[in-house]
Amino acid sequence: MSEKLATYQKMRDFSATPEPAGVVFENLDGRRRFVVQRHRATRLHYDLRLEIGGVLVSWAVPKGPSLDPARKNLAVKVEDHPYAYGWFEGNIGSGYGKGDVIVWDDGWWEPDPEYPDSADPERAVAAGELKFVLHGKKLRGRYVIVKTGGRPKTRGGASGKEDDQWLLIHKKDADAVPGWDPEDHPHSVLSNRTNPDVVAGKPGVWVGPTKAELKALDAIHEKGQWTIAGETTLLTNLDKVFMPGRDGEPPIVKRDIVRYYAQIAPWMSPYLSGRPVNFNRFPDGIVGAKKGFWHKAVPTHAPDFIRRWPNPRASTGETRDYMLVDGAPALVWAANFAGIEMHPWTSTAANPDQPSYALVDIDPGPNTTWDETLTMARLFRVAMQQLDLTARAKVTGQRGIQIWIPIRSGYTFRQTSDFVEALSRTVGRVVPELVSWNWTKSDRKGLARLDYTQNQVNKTLVAPYSMRPAAGGPVSVPIEWDELDDPRLAPNRWTIRDVMARLKKVGDPFAALVGVEQDLPTL
Repeated sequence: MSEKLATYQKMRDFSATPEPAGVVFENLDGRRRFVVQRHRATRLHYDLRLEIGGVLVSWAVPKGPSLDPARKNLAVKVEDHPYAYGWFEGNIGSGYGKGDVIVWDDGWWEPDPEYPDSADPERAVAAGELKFVLHGKKLRGRYVIVKTGGRPKTRGGASGKEDDQWLLIHKKDADAVPGWDPEDHPHSVLSNRTNPDVVAGKPGVWVGPTKAELKALDAIHEKGQWTIAGETTLLTNLDKVFMPGRDGEPPIVKRDIVRYYAQIAPWMSPYLSGRPVNFNRFPDGIVGAKKGFWHKAVPTHAPDFIRRWPNPRASTGETRDYMLVDGAPALVWAANFAGIEMHPWTSTAANPDQPSYALVDIDPGPNTTWDETLTMARLFRVAMQQLDLTARAKVTGQRGIQIWIPIRSGYTFRQTSDFVEALSRTVGRVVPELVSWNWTKSDRKGLARLDYTQNQVNKTLVAPYSMRPAAGGPVSVPIEWDELDDPRLAPNRWTIRDVMARLKKVGDPFAALVGVEQDLPTL
């Protein structure tokens, strides 16, 4: 099976490219994924990839796939790609395929049921003709891709022998749209980025709710359908109390939580896009002694617009289908699902074994005061200045502070863990009376832990701007370094009722981390 990816892997230097090495994927649910990536290589082209036999069978389409049946698009057969490539967005800096890539469209596909010859896709491709149906965000309907004759060509950054030349055609069906041009739809369906955004290191920004949509939310009684950003989801128990208020404010009901996550979606997009998410759910709220629980798997009743990521390395008994949040509708659905806290992976679905950040978690002990927590955070601030590293701090919404350090692609979790351990032990030696290195809380004698062990695959920290389950609905909020000296700063200072006003006033301090690729110095 691994021979299917031998050509792909031979053509790439994975110490230099951010592309995933990947593995052959065993599909368990029977639904085949497709992806189209817009790739500005030597020349612009679109890569059509169909999941067949555990890999993404791929064609480079210079002018891009269309809904227009009058277009007969050249498609050049290229090497099979790993399943993980279907989540890849980034800038290939050198070597084969040099250029920038976005996930222009994706969804699922099926062999055209009207043509028995396509029922076995591997055999159909080998025979030179596959008829199929796409169910995507942009592309939909019946297609045929057929091998043709003709002299060899080099088109759109992809070259091929005579046998590699195919034609991709949309059939005349109910989904056909004459004149439909893929260049009129330039944004990624994962991150809402464009190719120039990728080059510039800019995040995509998800669309938040309109005033009319918020008005429609207010008009729903206890239960009803709500449409936001083109997707409709069922909201339930909207007036149910989920947590008490703070400082004389009214309690937080589910409607407040749904509204908050809808509005905060544009600000959360850089930190959730393309990453599997774990949820801390509180179906009965935090009233009384009720506790939440961790939820990883996408439930079977989730609507079709919820994006699922099957972890290709999941062992028997481990969670396989994680959720990928890709916009305000998904955040709204998760909030209605009582997902109070959002904990994204610190790696992406495309490269789950490569962290995007080195993470410092200042975890106060029962005897640690807030001033002592600030002292430790300020020491990390000095360390970042001395090491000339771009980083920012974030209050957790509970008691601690986290430091996020963006890194270039290619690091392993072992490397980030070793770096953060060395850094934390250096800081800890300055204030040994505040820090314990014992593993269990009971052995720390109430002292703080500088936790470097968060730097592991599927270990998660709370997302920027995620709610926390406490009175008033506190939020984990990024801060500027000089705010560590603000006497008004508190770990739970901002709540879902005032964080939007802060963002409108000062912006997002973590924006300085987006797109930054830096080496970790030797300590």
